Order: sequence, then C-alpha cells, then structure tokens
Amino acid sequence: QVQLVESGGGLVQPGGSLRLSCTASGGIFNIYVMGWYRQAPGKQRELVASITSGGSTLYADSAKGRFTIFRDNAKNTGFLQMNSLKPEDTAVYYCQLGAPSGTYWGQGTQVIVSS
Repeated sequence: QVQLVESGGGLVQPGGSLRLSCTASGGIFNIYVMGWYRQAPGKQRELVASITSGGSTLYADSAKGRFTIFRDNAKNTGFLQMNSLKPEDTAVYYCQLGAPSGTYWGQGTQVIVSS
C-alpha cells in the first residue's frame, strides 16, 4: 500500500528555519510531480511549491526567495526547506505526489511560526 509520511514540522520563531520531508513507501513509480501545499485555519488550501520529474520548479509568490523544494530520488524523499519564516506561514503542510498510478497525499505536518 502506498503511504506518504511527512515530518519536520514544529514550532519556530519568526526568522527561523524548518525542513519538511515527505517519504513515499509501498512503491510509487514514475512520479511526474511533487508538490507542497498548506492550509491555515479558516483558509483555502494553497500550493506552496512543486517540482516535476524534469526538475522544473514553481513557487507561490509568498514562498519565492525563502522556500526551496528539492528531492532525493534514491531515498524516495522530497523536501521543503523553509527559511526566514513568518507568522503568516503557520499552517498544516501537506505533500502531494502525482504518478500514473494516481495522486497521493501525506497526512500533514503542523508548522507554527510564533514568538
């Protein structure tokens, strides 16, 4: 069975950094895109960053210049490096994988940016 396990969230002060990870197990092959989404309380889920199998990246305007999406294919793991965090970044972050077999979502990891 396919599972996406996310980790790396937590409480951080404004200006701090976190690295989120998303590891796929159970076999997902020919992944064509990985994305990170976030949803804040009372807000719509939004795309933060994505990376294609060819390495093309996209970032939300709010993330550009502060966040970096990358992957380690050998370990079936994707990452979101978040620097210069702001209180507005507080949300539950979800990873998503798109593959010929389907679209898969992680369980979410909480990020709280607060003094």
